[in-house]
Amino acid sequence: MSNDKDSENLHYDLNTGAKIPSVGLGTWHAEPGVVGQAVIAAVKNGYRHIDCASVYGNEKEIGVALKELFSTGVVHRSEIFITSKLWCSDHAPEDVSTALSKSLEDLQLDYIDLYLIHWPIRTKPGSKGLTPEVMAPLCLPETWNAMEGLYASGQARAIGVSNFSTKKLQDLLSYAKVPPAVDQVECHPVWQQHSLHNLCKSTGIHLSAYSPLGSPGTWVKGEILKEPLLVEIAEKLQKSPAQVALRWGIQSGHSVLPKSVNESRIKENQSLFDWCIPPELFSKFSEIHQQRLLRADFAIHESCGPYKSLDELWDGEI
Repeated sequence: MSNDKDSENLHYDLNTGAKIPSVGLGTWHAEPGVVGQAVIAAVKNGYRHIDCASVYGNEKEIGVALKELFSTGVVHRSEIFITSKLWCSDHAPEDVSTALSKSLEDLQLDYIDLYLIHWPIRTKPGSKGLTPEVMAPLCLPETWNAMEGLYASGQARAIGVSNFSTKKLQDLLSYAKVPPAVDQVECHPVWQQHSLHNLCKSTGIHLSAYSPLGSPGTWVKGEILKEPLLVEIAEKLQKSPAQVALRWGIQSGHSVLPKSVNESRIKENQSLFDWCIPPELFSKFSEIHQQRLLRADFAIHESCGPYKSLDELWDGEI
């Protein structure tokens, strides 16, 4: 897709037949008190995908914003794509449906467009955080079977995973009756995920990129938008580094989920469809040094939990 003038590419097709918008609003680290207004601003500026998760602690406020948007006729429910995620403490099969019901209640929705297993990590039911004492043995086949039940019931129009390595995604495909529609992962010019991209393309799974700008303003370290080659290409195209990073993602074939609560940046992050990165500049992205930013050291414990090293969590993709 690197040289496609895909100005019409506002969506990607999922293996369910549904369409996922190519740009969504990320809501991780969007504080209560501002996230609702950010959602309203985003939808009024053309966004049709809102990426949520129960652990973000802001689904209730997002639900109030969505209700306002629907009731005032700004957008119909059928026109917007909402993602949420199953937290690690709800992996027990009997807890999966309850967890989605809670998210649907908070978001004031009858169904979710996409429901993801947030991490390939399990913690004890009712626990908070990811400290050693709350780690529990994995039961991913059983969890996925419960996710398939949500898909069958129509409560989740599509199901998928997040933070799954190439190997973990292959493992899931070996036992899934319903293949995942999406793997949502860290992906940006400084962490391009070639191996995972290749698997997703060959198996009909859509890759969706969180932190496509490197999560500035959070505890995740990394100055993607100051990457010299990205800045140089942005200057040549008379675009911002953020726009070029997002456009790189869309031309690579994946959806992008930039997070912002600033309306001018929300607008800028959506202005991606009337221009493209030409092939001679797109090819330069292969020269950028690769580095995973969200390494998830919090999930590594010598004696507790399934992963004793980052290498085990990411299966070498670090």
